[in-house]
Amino acid sequence: MKQEDIQDLQQLIEFLKEHGVAEFDLERDDVKIRLKFAQPVAPAISFSQASVPVAAPLAGAPAASVPVAGAVPAAAPEEDLYIIKSPMVGTFYGSPSPGAPMFVSAGDRVEKGQVICIVEAMKLMNEIESDAAGEIVKVLVTNGQPVEFGQPLFSVRTA
Repeated sequence: MKQEDIQDLQQLIEFLKEHGVAEFDLERDDVKIRLKFAQPVAPAISFSQASVPVAAPLAGAPAASVPVAGAVPAAAPEEDLYIIKSPMVGTFYGSPSPGAPMFVSAGDRVEKGQVICIVEAMKLMNEIESDAAGEIVKVLVTNGQPVEFGQPLFSVRTA
Protein backbone atom coordinates (compact mmCIF):
# COMPACT_ATOMS: atom_id res chain seq x y z
CA MET A 1 0.00 0.00 0.00
CA LYS A 2 1.07 3.54 -0.68
CA GLN A 3 1.61 5.96 2.21
CA GLU A 4 -1.42 7.99 1.09
CA ASP A 5 -3.59 4.83 1.16
CA ILE A 6 -2.42 4.08 4.69
CA GLN A 7 -3.32 7.61 5.79
CA ASP A 8 -6.77 7.25 4.19
CA LEU A 9 -7.25 3.95 6.02
CA GLN A 10 -6.24 5.53 9.34
CA GLN A 11 -8.77 8.34 8.80
CA LEU A 12 -11.47 5.78 7.96
CA ILE A 13 -10.70 3.81 11.13
CA GLU A 14 -10.94 6.95 13.29
CA PHE A 15 -14.25 7.88 11.63
CA LEU A 16 -15.69 4.40 12.22
CA LYS A 17 -14.60 4.42 15.87
CA GLU A 18 -16.09 7.88 16.44
CA HIS A 19 -19.45 6.72 15.11
CA GLY A 20 -19.50 3.40 16.98
CA VAL A 21 -19.42 1.16 13.91
CA ALA A 22 -18.82 -2.45 15.03
CA GLU A 23 -17.84 -3.98 11.68
CA PHE A 24 -16.85 -2.65 8.26
CA ASP A 25 -16.01 -4.40 4.96
CA LEU A 26 -14.45 -2.77 1.89
CA GLU A 27 -13.56 -4.34 -1.45
CA ARG A 28 -11.82 -2.37 -4.19
CA ASP A 29 -10.16 -4.09 -7.10
CA ASP A 30 -7.68 -6.51 -5.53
CA VAL A 31 -7.83 -5.02 -2.00
CA LYS A 32 -10.17 -6.42 0.65
CA ILE A 33 -10.39 -4.85 4.10
CA ARG A 34 -12.46 -6.16 7.01
CA LEU A 35 -12.47 -4.20 10.26
CA LYS A 36 -14.10 -5.48 13.43
CA PHE A 37 -13.94 -3.34 16.55
CA ALA A 38 -14.27 -4.67 20.09
CA GLN A 39 -17.43 -3.44 21.77
CA PRO A 40 -17.32 -2.06 25.32
CA VAL A 41 -18.44 -4.55 27.95
CA ALA A 42 -21.75 -3.54 29.47
CA PRO A 43 -22.53 -4.06 33.15
CA ALA A 44 -24.57 -7.17 33.91
CA ILE A 45 -28.28 -6.37 34.34
CA SER A 46 -31.61 -8.10 33.97
CA PHE A 47 -35.05 -6.77 33.25
CA SER A 48 -37.89 -6.91 35.74
CA GLN A 49 -41.46 -6.96 34.45
CA ALA A 50 -42.71 -5.30 37.65
CA SER A 51 -40.77 -2.05 37.38
CA VAL A 52 -41.82 0.87 35.19
CA PRO A 53 -39.29 3.37 33.81
CA VAL A 54 -39.83 7.08 34.24
CA ALA A 55 -38.59 10.04 32.25
CA ALA A 56 -36.03 12.35 33.81
CA PRO A 57 -37.41 15.82 34.51
CA LEU A 58 -36.25 18.66 32.30
CA ALA A 59 -34.08 21.37 33.80
CA GLY A 60 -36.31 23.77 35.72
CA ALA A 61 -39.28 21.39 35.53
CA PRO A 62 -41.06 20.02 38.61
CA ALA A 63 -39.46 16.87 40.05
CA ALA A 64 -42.48 14.65 39.26
CA SER A 65 -41.69 11.82 36.83
CA VAL A 66 -43.89 10.66 33.97
CA PRO A 67 -43.90 7.04 32.64
CA VAL A 68 -42.44 6.66 29.15
CA ALA A 69 -44.76 4.82 26.74
CA GLY A 70 -43.24 1.80 24.99
CA ALA A 71 -39.98 1.96 26.94
CA VAL A 72 -38.10 -1.13 28.09
CA PRO A 73 -38.76 -1.94 31.77
CA ALA A 74 -36.11 -0.64 34.16
CA ALA A 75 -33.37 -3.03 35.13
CA ALA A 76 -33.26 -4.82 38.44
CA PRO A 77 -29.71 -5.91 39.20
CA GLU A 78 -29.02 -9.63 39.16
CA GLU A 79 -25.38 -10.55 39.55
CA ASP A 80 -25.03 -13.40 37.05
CA LEU A 81 -26.82 -11.93 34.01
CA TYR A 82 -25.02 -10.28 31.13
CA ILE A 83 -26.96 -8.36 28.46
CA ILE A 84 -25.97 -8.74 24.81
CA LYS A 85 -26.90 -5.54 22.98
CA SER A 86 -27.45 -4.71 19.33
CA PRO A 87 -24.31 -3.20 17.78
CA MET A 88 -26.39 -1.38 15.17
CA VAL A 89 -29.81 -0.17 14.08
CA GLY A 90 -31.71 -2.67 11.94
CA THR A 91 -34.15 -5.59 11.94
CA PHE A 92 -33.61 -8.54 14.29
CA TYR A 93 -33.76 -12.08 12.91
CA GLY A 94 -33.33 -15.05 15.23
CA SER A 95 -32.78 -17.59 12.43
CA PRO A 96 -30.65 -17.69 9.28
CA SER A 97 -33.72 -17.86 7.01
CA PRO A 98 -37.52 -18.02 7.31
CA GLY A 99 -38.61 -21.41 8.62
CA ALA A 100 -35.09 -22.34 9.77
CA PRO A 101 -34.46 -23.13 13.45
CA MET A 102 -33.46 -20.23 15.72
CA PHE A 103 -29.74 -19.63 16.26
CA VAL A 104 -30.36 -19.75 20.04
CA SER A 105 -33.31 -20.03 22.41
CA ALA A 106 -33.75 -19.63 26.15
CA GLY A 107 -31.87 -22.41 27.92
CA ASP A 108 -29.25 -22.85 25.16
CA ARG A 109 -25.56 -22.69 26.04
CA VAL A 110 -23.52 -20.21 23.94
CA GLU A 111 -19.81 -19.63 23.57
CA LYS A 112 -18.08 -16.31 23.04
CA GLY A 113 -17.94 -15.63 19.29
CA GLN A 114 -20.89 -17.92 18.45
CA VAL A 115 -23.44 -16.46 16.00
CA ILE A 116 -26.66 -15.83 17.95
CA CYS A 117 -28.76 -13.76 15.53
CA ILE A 118 -28.76 -11.53 12.46
CA VAL A 119 -29.42 -7.79 12.35
CA GLU A 120 -30.32 -6.61 8.87
CA ALA A 121 -29.17 -3.07 8.18
CA MET A 122 -29.49 -1.43 4.76
CA LYS A 123 -30.08 -4.79 3.01
CA LEU A 124 -26.97 -6.32 4.61
CA MET A 125 -27.35 -9.35 6.86
CA ASN A 126 -24.94 -8.84 9.78
CA GLU A 127 -24.26 -11.93 11.89
CA ILE A 128 -24.16 -10.94 15.56
CA GLU A 129 -21.82 -12.98 17.74
CA SER A 130 -22.11 -13.54 21.47
CA ASP A 131 -19.60 -11.51 23.41
CA ALA A 132 -20.05 -13.70 26.50
CA ALA A 133 -20.15 -17.42 27.18
CA GLY A 134 -23.02 -18.82 29.22
CA GLU A 135 -26.68 -19.84 29.13
CA ILE A 136 -29.31 -17.79 27.29
CA VAL A 137 -31.84 -16.82 29.96
CA LYS A 138 -34.18 -14.81 27.75
CA VAL A 139 -34.47 -13.54 24.17
CA LEU A 140 -35.54 -9.93 24.70
CA VAL A 141 -36.78 -9.17 21.15
CA THR A 142 -39.01 -10.93 18.64
CA ASN A 143 -38.20 -12.10 15.13
CA GLY A 144 -38.61 -9.29 12.57
CA GLN A 145 -38.61 -6.57 15.24
CA PRO A 146 -36.77 -3.31 14.50
CA VAL A 147 -33.90 -2.76 16.96
CA GLU A 148 -31.89 0.30 17.95
CA PHE A 149 -28.17 0.64 18.58
CA GLY A 150 -27.46 -0.60 22.11
CA GLN A 151 -30.89 -2.22 22.53
CA PRO A 152 -30.76 -5.36 24.72
CA LEU A 153 -31.21 -8.54 22.63
CA PHE A 154 -30.37 -11.41 25.01
CA SER A 155 -29.76 -11.95 28.70
CA VAL A 156 -27.05 -14.52 29.44
CA ARG A 157 -26.16 -16.23 32.72
CA THR A 158 -22.39 -16.23 32.63
CA ALA A 159 -21.67 -18.10 35.88
